[in-house]
Amino acid sequence: MLGGAAVKELYELVGQGLSIRTIARRLGISRNTVRKYLRSPGVPRFKPGPARPSKLEFHREYVLGRVRDGVENCVVLMRELREQGYAGSYTILKEFVQPLRVRSSVHATMRFETDPGEQAQVDFGSFPYRSAEGKERRVWGFVMLLSWSRMSYLEFVPRADVTTFIRCHLNGFERLGGITRRCLYDNAKLVVLRRDGSGQPVWNDRFLDFALRLGFEVRLCRPYRAQTKGRVESGIKYVKGNFWPSARFTDLADLNRQAQVWCDTVAAPRLHGTTHERPQDRWELEKPHLQSLPGRERLVPFLREDRKVGRDGFVSWNRAHYGVPWTHAGKTVQVQAGHGVVELWLGDERIAVHPQATRPAQRLTLPGQWAGLPMGDRKPRKEVLGIEQPVIEVYRRPLSAYESLVSAGDGQ
Repeated sequence: MLGGAAVKELYELVGQGLSIRTIARRLGISRNTVRKYLRSPGVPRFKPGPARPSKLEFHREYVLGRVRDGVENCVVLMRELREQGYAGSYTILKEFVQPLRVRSSVHATMRFETDPGEQAQVDFGSFPYRSAEGKERRVWGFVMLLSWSRMSYLEFVPRADVTTFIRCHLNGFERLGGITRRCLYDNAKLVVLRRDGSGQPVWNDRFLDFALRLGFEVRLCRPYRAQTKGRVESGIKYVKGNFWPSARFTDLADLNRQAQVWCDTVAAPRLHGTTHERPQDRWELEKPHLQSLPGRERLVPFLREDRKVGRDGFVSWNRAHYGVPWTHAGKTVQVQAGHGVVELWLGDERIAVHPQATRPAQRLTLPGQWAGLPMGDRKPRKEVLGIEQPVIEVYRRPLSAYESLVSAGDGQ
């Protein structure tokens, strides 16, 4: 097909009385093309040939299945399709997914900005999954996000209790390079137990003590208005939409290794939609404004959990069992975990150290755990395993009583 300027020139040359051969030579086209334009009652139209199949066509069913599963993030889908050999463009995929997305209503809200080092927003999100055995499970995702730089920390934990929440804070502050002047939360019981009759918060004493000891102020968002901590709400949505759909893991340690790689290689270097800058670049500017962590001796009370030693000399923690010397059976000890190691303390004395269990119900024995334990002692065991045992008197019959019973039976 000729462009508009070429068609105009062709008809001008015809009007000048030039031959078909001369016109074809001047325009660099064939004589048959010139004849076609001269014979046509109007300007010839382009007739499209048969449509070529889209490069996405071979992956169409996969994309439809993922969208039905709730995965609508084209960045995630593109990453998965590339692994399957998809060579098409992101635009093709985006145009295909757009009409399949579930529409949601939009509520207006006012955005506010904070200064560097001023605020972090913190939340827990629930992440369900299906185990290799086909059972429904869930883990909790802890997200801490620096409000100014949008740099985030992500950690997955098996339960959402106060001790775990505090430990995640320490890990997050350490990873992000310091503590902000205040942290913003929703009204979860990990932070605030309830509100009194005048609407004032009744704090969780253990968490409030932790905040005061580290030197950051606890702030709550307005009840039923999670948008007031919208950055971390968006952060959890980002994790659920970008990381979680492609996560495949063998255990919690494997999942957290993947989460850290994702934070470093995907979340931090991306161009943020609001700031139009990379979080890792802004983070370098924010770090000097963060407060340093206090010495470890001030944090020890928050790194340990009370557990009672069983009669068998094992402590149950996080769905596994850790051995201690048998003389501590029945006592309350403290569990301190971190960096793949589980320590057991009795006051200021460390009584056992184990590698962290890698599977549920794993039982880790301490070398020499039962050394000195009385075995086969027939005397009343008042001190075995450190537990007071009742003394039971057993009535003993003389042998003559049994002989008389046997004789009576023989006579029948």
